[in-house]
Amino acid sequence: MRIVIQRVSHASVTIDGVCKSAIQAGFLILVGIEEADTQEDADWLCKKVIGLRVFDDEQGVMNRSILDVGGEILVISQFTLMASTKKGNRPSYIRAARHETAIPLYEYFCNELSIALGKQVGTGEFGADMKVELLNNGPVTICIDSKNKE
Repeated sequence: MRIVIQRVSHASVTIDGVCKSAIQAGFLILVGIEEADTQEDADWLCKKVIGLRVFDDEQGVMNRSILDVGGEILVISQFTLMASTKKGNRPSYIRAARHETAIPLYEYFCNELSIALGKQVGTGEFGADMKVELLNNGPVTICIDSKNKE
């Protein structure tokens, strides 16, 4: 699994002109899933997200976690994170998991984040044409791949 975490002042996702989810300060997380990914990958990423200290403390140092600041999370599935650009100019998405693998793992990741956060996380809609809006705070953007645990 590969995620892109953006620290945001606010974020939302709109589908067919209707706002599906919106959050205030916290994380917008884009998630890419490949066929080889498992719940172990999701669990590891969940712990990384919850423990990530990228919010400012009283001295303006990034030393606080999302739990420390009471932040919110919006999770958007994004198969294009698994793109391969090795050949030519048209990305290949062959590494991206098919729906029957990706949807349950995406839902599992969102549920585990909700449990760890102590509140519901916002979500998009898997496979939908989504319009994602955000105000990146910092900007702070961090990429984490569960295949690079060590």
